[in-house]
Amino acid sequence: MASPCEMLMRLDDERIAQQMLNIAVAEAGRIERKYSRFLQGNIVWQLNNAQGQAVNIDAETAHLLQFAQQCYQLSDGAFDISAGPLMKLWRFDGSHQVPAASAIKSALKLVDFSAIDFTDSQLTMAAAMSLDFGGIGKEYAVDSTAQLLSKRWPKISVLVNFGGDIACPILNPDGWQVGIENPQQLDNAAALLTIRQGALATSGTTRRYIEVDSKRYGHIINPRTGYPVEQAPLSVTVLGPNSVTAGMLSTMAMLKGAAAEAFLSEQGVDFKVFRYD
Repeated sequence: MASPCEMLMRLDDERIAQQMLNIAVAEAGRIERKYSRFLQGNIVWQLNNAQGQAVNIDAETAHLLQFAQQCYQLSDGAFDISAGPLMKLWRFDGSHQVPAASAIKSALKLVDFSAIDFTDSQLTMAAAMSLDFGGIGKEYAVDSTAQLLSKRWPKISVLVNFGGDIACPILNPDGWQVGIENPQQLDNAAALLTIRQGALATSGTTRRYIEVDSKRYGHIINPRTGYPVEQAPLSVTVLGPNSVTAGMLSTMAMLKGAAAEAFLSEQGVDFKVFRYD
């Protein structure tokens, strides 16, 4: 998941705790191996290297694509997992380089989820288009892991936390204490929440960004312009019924830039937004 992962369990049976942990590790690893765009041979690699040919997909992949389509439609095209060509250009690994404007212009021609044709069993997209499930994959892994555990142990409350995306499907009467990181003082909590049941997700640029010529570029890319979102918050945390829904809303809010708070207020959800002072 390219981030710290942890799980809290409300029980005193070490044997069951170890079983739960093993299931969580296995499920997180399975989803990462299947949907990471950085690994060769998996379904994402097959789709991105199909050269315009149809590729067979399974029910789980079709489900994720359907959710991605909902995100695309609800965001008026701003949340687009076909932004793979842009993500290949923007590197947030210490390169400290802004892609050439001509390269961004060329990549934008390949970004359009509405141009992808898929059914429950097959997907076809133009050669050179590519998908990146990074915007929904971690949240999906959180929910999937939490659901597996809650089905097997429906009376044991757990909190699954993959890099700040959290799900706790079984009620914890005492509540879980969750800190929201201060983006201007990393590894320090700026706020403390008590969560008894539900989920939260955080989107932000506090740990993935580059600075070039004194300008800060966050890693959340606007698929319409090809550049990082202007006037975006440092981070957005949203409470929701599950992690994928909370993650969708937090990412959409980041994409709204200066209008993030107004967008979230319209959704009727609890949220916390951090900006530069």
